Amino acid sequence: MVKSAIVSDRLAEKFKTEKETPYTRFIAAEGLDIINGNYVESLHEVELKPWARRGGNAVFINHDASRTSNDCFVMEIPAGKKLEPIRQLYEETVLILSGRGSTMVWNDAGDKVSFEWGPGAIFGIPLNAHYQHFNGSGVEPARFVSVTNLPPLMNVYEDPEFIYGTSYDFKGRFSGEPDYFADQGEQKGLLMETNFVADAVNLPLIEAKERGAGGGHIRFQLAKCSMNSHISQFPVGTYKKCHRHGPGAHVIILSGEGYSLMWPEGEEPQRYDWKPGTLVTPPNMWYHQHFNTGTTPARYLAFKYEGVAIRNAQGVPKAWISQRIGGDQIDYADESAEIRSMFSDALARNGLTPQMEAAYEAELADLPPKS
Repeated sequence: MVKSAIVSDRLAEKFKTEKETPYTRFIAAEGLDIINGNYVESLHEVELKPWARRGGNAVFINHDASRTSNDCFVMEIPAGKKLEPIRQLYEETVLILSGRGSTMVWNDAGDKVSFEWGPGAIFGIPLNAHYQHFNGSGVEPARFVSVTNLPPLMNVYEDPEFIYGTSYDFKGRFSGEPDYFADQGEQKGLLMETNFVADAVNLPLIEAKERGAGGGHIRFQLAKCSMNSHISQFPVGTYKKCHRHGPGAHVIILSGEGYSLMWPEGEEPQRYDWKPGTLVTPPNMWYHQHFNTGTTPARYLAFKYEGVAIRNAQGVPKAWISQRIGGDQIDYADESAEIRSMFSDALARNGLTPQMEAAYEAELADLPPKS
């Protein structure tokens, strides 16, 4: 059983005045709820409330370290409507969950760019640029999920009108380039420098055997922001290597079905079943591992805060490095027998069998010796 870290009322009373932050007070003043984001079964179905500032309906989703890193929110644009124009001194990355529409972005110099989007599109909002979302359907609402770094900034400035009302063009982020939101971009290793991907569900990926299971991977820096993101996919009958990292990686399932295990060191793994639209946000330095139990490849998008990627002296995230040499990834050879038996049982319920022997064998070529 995972320990809750709940303490006595006497100790909690000593920290009572520190429970809320300028950020949480701001969300409450906007009339919105904050729900626990470590596991949300369906972003398509989560309940929303009117957000007057934006002219749509929304709910905020926080993880265990939202007060120090990042958060996310789900928002819906009513059929035939548009959101209010807005600008903001925080960064935002967006995944379209459903519906079709368009977005216009402009700066104080009067440069305007617009682009269209549909389900599976991802893009970044340039820092402090004006922007406005439009629903392209008069019948169906459009729903999206955004990850932002609003919490630490609101906690620093404590002034919503400063965050939403400051006139300044960050020309290095956006200067009205006509092709700013052109689909995809330049590929540099695993990193694609782009501001817009029209279809994250079907985007071709690059082989990344270091994460196991013969999967594909691609990384993004959207709108030149300090947050980053990646897409991973793994074949039928396979699962990813277990790893851990800092807080704030919002894992959104794009396709397939399966489950994730999450647990803090020394505790038993907890299982979270997923499908397209599920959100899983591993708590700070919790081990987590993703398993494909369906009949199609499984793909997820991770929007995250750069602080998640604790790196070694070479710039490699420690979540990609074996624990045998000081990293934060557990090799297949070192995982518990229960991991494999649980996966085998889950596959059997769908009439499938594990397809992991090749991944286990391939790992041996580069497996560091045990200390």
